[in-house]
Amino acid sequence: MFPSSISFVPNGAVSRGSRRQQVKSIPDSSSSLLNHFPPFLSSSYLFSFPSLVFRSAFHRLSGDEQRHMSCKCRSPLIYGILSFRNIDVHIVARLKQDIRNGVTVTDNRRSHTSKEISVFCSPSSFSFRSSCSPKKPKPSIRTRFMVTEILFWVLKSALWALVFGFLSVVIKGRKNRKRAVGFFHPYTNDGGGGERVLWCAVKAIQEENPNLDCIIYTGDHDASPESLSGRAVDRFGVELLYPPQVVHLYKRKWIEEGTYPRFTMFGQSFGSVCLSWEALSKFTPLFYFDTSGYAFTYPLARMFGCKVICYTHYPTISLDMISRVRERSSMYNNDALISRSIWLSRCKVIYYTFFSWIYGIVGSCTHLAMVNSSWTQSHIEKIWRIPERTKRVYPPCDTSGLQVLSLERPVKTPTIISVAQFRPEKAHTLQLEAFSVAIRKLDAESSRPKLQFVGSCRNTADEERLQNLKDKAIELKIDKDVEFYENLVYRDLVRLLGGAIAGIHSMIDEHFGISVVEYMAAGAIPIAHNSAGPKMDIVLQENGQQTGFLARDVEEYADAILKILMMPEIDRLEMAAAARRRAGRFSEQKFYEDFKAAISPILCPASN
Repeated sequence: MFPSSISFVPNGAVSRGSRRQQVKSIPDSSSSLLNHFPPFLSSSYLFSFPSLVFRSAFHRLSGDEQRHMSCKCRSPLIYGILSFRNIDVHIVARLKQDIRNGVTVTDNRRSHTSKEISVFCSPSSFSFRSSCSPKKPKPSIRTRFMVTEILFWVLKSALWALVFGFLSVVIKGRKNRKRAVGFFHPYTNDGGGGERVLWCAVKAIQEENPNLDCIIYTGDHDASPESLSGRAVDRFGVELLYPPQVVHLYKRKWIEEGTYPRFTMFGQSFGSVCLSWEALSKFTPLFYFDTSGYAFTYPLARMFGCKVICYTHYPTISLDMISRVRERSSMYNNDALISRSIWLSRCKVIYYTFFSWIYGIVGSCTHLAMVNSSWTQSHIEKIWRIPERTKRVYPPCDTSGLQVLSLERPVKTPTIISVAQFRPEKAHTLQLEAFSVAIRKLDAESSRPKLQFVGSCRNTADEERLQNLKDKAIELKIDKDVEFYENLVYRDLVRLLGGAIAGIHSMIDEHFGISVVEYMAAGAIPIAHNSAGPKMDIVLQENGQQTGFLARDVEEYADAILKILMMPEIDRLEMAAAARRRAGRFSEQKFYEDFKAAISPILCPASN
């Protein structure tokens, strides 16, 4: 065992000392601990003394030795052991307190090398449970109450600051409202039917109310008025009367699906509110026009004093989605892990039901809700419960430009086309598998068909999905028969449509299906999913004649492909002609007429 007196020598060895040293009392004063140490012991060295030296020495002593422990510190120690640079402020504070409470020190100042300090301390001084100094009292109930009150006051003040900040921005926005229509469309480069609706809506308002400016809220930072006008012409053939103004948004990541791995709908809805706050804070229009389906932004737009108009392509939540979760069907929006579990499926049903209730409240804040199909209208009326403010306006389809194409097609290499964004709900993999099955069932004498995928990529996730499709084609050994076209301009799309004998579309519950109408207008026989828009509005008989095929699974799609490939040319031309006549019901001109009729009661007071 170590004795009660420990001397520190240059090599760090421990030497024995006497039980007690000659000491003299330190006066009770407020002088610093450093003043009682030899001059060579500067504060920088003292604060670098490691606590490990004290603790290891202390725990090796007996009880009696601990009670009479003293430490001798010689000058070589400062340049040896004290080379450790660990700063322990707590040790210094404890030593100060121990000395003030009666610890005694002997200081022989004959020379720097012979100076020593002998300190009588209780063992707990070095184990940090001091008996020389009084124990640190626990905070009283009154102290705790005061701390709680202070924290509550701080939180309450912060909350009021947020409320006043919010109200100040809203009041400022209401005062500075401009006579304009603000189109909330964060993705102006998605290339889908929603973007076509955007540009046709802008053109219709420019024609109906030339005195109203059109503002585009976009998250594409490279977008400019000229580039957007050029894109409308190149991609969709829509010529605007004048370029729209642009307001750039920088929080678009908040509405991206990848930002919220779980509770995606709530996450994206909350993100859309934040993005809309950014938009309305930068520019507050008289009319807030949502063309992307972000219903949770409508109450905020109402607070800013805007008239809210929306064109809803599909409801964020539908009764069919709740039914599928209840039936435990695995889909792109219902993970297999959840569908296999009864408990998780029940929890998701509760989650969907609650979200549907909230969705109905925020959706009812709109002054005018335009929907794109009978299927969407039925769901919106059930959830939002504003049938008197809900109008069905079929989306614009460029049937006039496609109807001039010849119905005759090349016979040597029959082509099937698929036009859709590379998104998970479009079910491109099903199309590949159905095409592979159809090729295997073809006769050896039949011409080998070709499948062309045409679509756009919004982000890296879509690009990865496109690459996965290419890998899937290689896996199915049909990569030589499949072509992929990304982000085509409109004239190239028209050229491909003019060479296809059929068009395939496989999204379940497609709200409408502009691409299906484009197939029919171009003379390509459609093969669409037997649900929602294509089933209820598009692929219907025209004057008692069939206009296309509906399918549900891989086998049904493969059979439809084979029927078109094996169909006599006369029968194919008759069906294609009937499909073209049916597509005339969904022309751009029809959209302009219905759109202006629906929006005039809202916009007319502003034009007066």
